[in-house]
Amino acid sequence: MLHEEPFKIYRPTVPAVPILVSVPHCGVAFPRDIRSQYKTSLIEAPDDTDWFVDRLYDFAPSMGMTMITAIYSRWVIDLNRDPDSKPLYSDGRIITALCPSTTFLGEPLYIDNRKEVAEAEVARRHTLYYQPYHDKIQQLLDEMRAAFGTVLLWDCHSIRQVVTTIQKEKFPDLILGDADGKSAAPNLIQTTLDILSSDSFSVSHNHPFKGGTITRTFGKPAENQHALQLEMPKVHYMDDTEIYYHEGRAKHMQQLLKRNFQHLISQLR
Repeated sequence: MLHEEPFKIYRPTVPAVPILVSVPHCGVAFPRDIRSQYKTSLIEAPDDTDWFVDRLYDFAPSMGMTMITAIYSRWVIDLNRDPDSKPLYSDGRIITALCPSTTFLGEPLYIDNRKEVAEAEVARRHTLYYQPYHDKIQQLLDEMRAAFGTVLLWDCHSIRQVVTTIQKEKFPDLILGDADGKSAAPNLIQTTLDILSSDSFSVSHNHPFKGGTITRTFGKPAENQHALQLEMPKVHYMDDTEIYYHEGRAKHMQQLLKRNFQHLISQLR
């Protein structure tokens, strides 16, 4: 079923602060008009989903932050990819297209095993699902900037602990991306690195992820519009099978995230 908008908005439940939380890869829905084209065994539980990241960050409105989350699967269209499918990295890793035809591991998504989605269909999905999400982000940031002067977009992601098509070893616990320092002011980056490093997690900066298209597009420090991306292996809020939400692990991570946001809010003010 096609939703009126391809996203959900969660407004602050306390006085607002100038932070927008974006979760572009938590969607699991497939539009009815194309659902039958996919392999049923895959879309019943789309494996490349950032499972439960919207649940992990569900405290955001209670801290005054607005949150936007995706409804449709990244297998329909990837909201964090370049709109022309230009590679975000050049180190040989597998990078799926704007409208993927395979999983991260190279498994065909479609019943007909197509190698790519037709250009006209990509354009149609871009209009229906991709552009509205990006337009809404900018609208929300503009509203916040008008009210506060300075705003921060925090883009939330998770990944399997090991994805050999990206790198052979396990990923670090927390990976902060800021487009090599271009998407946010140095004080916001350093504050975040300091807080994330204050716990027991290993922290990496811009490696192996430096922020996707959302971070790179909306991070404009010279315009008082900042963006940061946080990537983490799913085992830090899910169980070891990376299937089920783990309340204990999630609570620990949420405590760290909340502490980080408290410091960022102070910095922005």
